Amino acid sequence: MEISERLKKLPTQFFSALVKKVNNAVAEGRDIINLGQGNPDQPTPPHIVKALQTAAEDPKTHKYSPFSGLIELKHAASEYYKKQYGVDIDPEKEVAILFGTKTGLVELPMCLLNEGDLMLLPDPGYPDYLSGVVLAGAQFKTFPLLAENQFLPDYNAISLEDKEAAKLMYLNYPNNPTGATADLKFFEETVTFAKKHRISVVHDFAYGAIGFDGKKPTSLLEAEGAKDIGIEMYTLSKTYNMAGWRVGFAVGNQNIIESINLIQDHLYCSLFPAIQLAAAAALTGDQSCVEELVSLYEKRRNTFINAIRQIGWNAQAPKGSFFAWLPVPKGFTSEEFADYLLEKADVAVAPGNGFGQYGEGYIRVGLLVDESRLLEAVDRIRKLNLF
Repeated sequence: MEISERLKKLPTQFFSALVKKVNNAVAEGRDIINLGQGNPDQPTPPHIVKALQTAAEDPKTHKYSPFSGLIELKHAASEYYKKQYGVDIDPEKEVAILFGTKTGLVELPMCLLNEGDLMLLPDPGYPDYLSGVVLAGAQFKTFPLLAENQFLPDYNAISLEDKEAAKLMYLNYPNNPTGATADLKFFEETVTFAKKHRISVVHDFAYGAIGFDGKKPTSLLEAEGAKDIGIEMYTLSKTYNMAGWRVGFAVGNQNIIESINLIQDHLYCSLFPAIQLAAAAALTGDQSCVEELVSLYEKRRNTFINAIRQIGWNAQAPKGSFFAWLPVPKGFTSEEFADYLLEKADVAVAPGNGFGQYGEGYIRVGLLVDESRLLEAVDRIRKLNLF
């Protein structure tokens, strides 16, 4: 028995190969400092855990919830967007509950594209965007995110043919892997671009709470007319250290939200109601835990960037997310340098080429270990005399 041709076409899971290399090194008894992952290292705040415990003890949560999710969580998402971004969201029509935003990002091309339709993806970008392309039987073109343009797309550089053919485009700010952010002016330009060429836009807002230097990341939906052309996907994984809980939501354009609810009616029954109620508690409760988390990441960022600059490794400090995007030394490809650091320094990083053609020449570092381990990683690299 053979698997389908569609599954055979799925891209190799980039992060699974990276994890395998790290696990093999750990199995050899080596002390690996793993900076290659994107898995938050802090626990979920206690009040959210308590909300889950309380909800799980209620027999009502042991039954199926509505297929499209609890209205309590939809109202919480609406309240959150009004409070954080000043954006009005109709909880009945403009919110879709997701089994983590990765699921939403993968299933959305199946909602909006027909076989052979074109979508536009950022390069470098989150590798799992490609999974949705393959499962939808769609085509894709990439647009480069370059340092000289602050890792924002240049819409004028996209060919007219691709602009006219494309039906869907993904964006992601604060950006994984570059740590770049986007301002309101950029999103206003995006709305104008999307309306002119009739392209639906999905903004992957996974790191929406994590902005540095006193600057809060901007939501696509803050731009006038944004709900006419697209949606935003928000996960609780990063904001509240709930990566393992697998809960997020999409907000915005009513028709796109309806299509997500439709496909999920066929794919799932419902997300465990207790998790949904805990997620609602996270969104509507005290946000000081988020402020503390952002402060922690900013301290780590400052410590790490200062340390690498002291050894002669010059790089831009990320403006958001919990990643740093660093140029590799001359004489190495991204993958060669990542392998070299793992072999010679017991430091794991993600090679930039795994995020696309324009990721070559960089590595991604996750600021997801404490400051002492970050400093130790830099010291190990210093001893290699590469800079």
